[in-house]
Amino acid sequence: MSIVFDEIENKVKNGVRLTREDGIALFKSNDLAWLGSLANLVRQRVSGEYVYYNVNRHINLTNICTSRCDFCAFGCDADSLQSYAMNKDNVMEIAMLAAKDEDLREFHIVSGLHPDWPFEYYLNIIKALKEALPHIHLKAFTAVEITHFAEISGKSIKEVLSELHAAGLDSMPGGGAEILSDRVREELCPNKATATEWLNVARIAHQIGIRSNASMLYGHIETLEERVDHLLSLRELQDETGGFQTFICFPFHPHNTVLDGKIVQTSVWDELKTMAISRLMLDNFKNIKAYWVMLTLPIAQLALGFGANDIDGTVSEEKIMHAAGAKSAKSLTKEVIINTIRETGRIPVERDSMYNIVKIL
Repeated sequence: MSIVFDEIENKVKNGVRLTREDGIALFKSNDLAWLGSLANLVRQRVSGEYVYYNVNRHINLTNICTSRCDFCAFGCDADSLQSYAMNKDNVMEIAMLAAKDEDLREFHIVSGLHPDWPFEYYLNIIKALKEALPHIHLKAFTAVEITHFAEISGKSIKEVLSELHAAGLDSMPGGGAEILSDRVREELCPNKATATEWLNVARIAHQIGIRSNASMLYGHIETLEERVDHLLSLRELQDETGGFQTFICFPFHPHNTVLDGKIVQTSVWDELKTMAISRLMLDNFKNIKAYWVMLTLPIAQLALGFGANDIDGTVSEEKIMHAAGAKSAKSLTKEVIINTIRETGRIPVERDSMYNIVKIL
């Protein structure tokens, strides 16, 4: 092992923060076992042997979207045969049916940037859900959607978030971060929030008491340096606010996107390496999620040995990633998740959306 990697290992073992140069060096390493061992060491130090999951339900309000990002297979135009748009009755019907499961604790609500819906539509959805099901946590709307709401309403980001929070919004998902690089976003998603805007929404949300997740969509046109810079941007904001709950790595699925045939899908090697490096670089994030929907359950299980301590939840019913060719199931039972965790020798822990322990199994 080189002197550089020896120095990185010493830093990790002694709890010294890694630098940008360290992160780039790690991505250039192909010693996957070594990376995994370091990430596992940090994971154990930070969160012990617990692996978290929750019982949640995804609700995607519409796939009609003005952004039409090159890496997205979900969004479409209003006149597409695949388009759909839920009204409040549709949403409530889905929610009330899902809530028959007494273990359900969270609705995960995201959608396309609809060209015609006013901000009040989204506000009324949150109000109706919270009034009908006050015990269900509402994790809704990415920073990209919040930016869109501000644009269509003429309100400030803080006003939009404050109104949603008052209506019943409990926390925010981490999507829309993609790669926090102006170069990448100008090429792949020029019609939605910039890197600075995404970070600013998260900052304001944290300041007014709304915790959120963070994510990275990797494996398309970004460089390894841009991956590291993305992680550093999140780490810097977490230093400032402490408002991020978890980080999720999303490997890019090119199927049915503009990039289909131009991009080779990420390898398991890259996925595990990126998971491990994320754990090592994000030293102020307690939770790193192995999102089984994108990784598939077997790779998510492997990722628990590469720094991850969360495997997401039952999901029921994910649409966005499956539109891009995700081969995983659209939902899992608690029993499958619990057995998957136990096979690794770790302890399954059912959590709520704020990472409070519901049950240790």
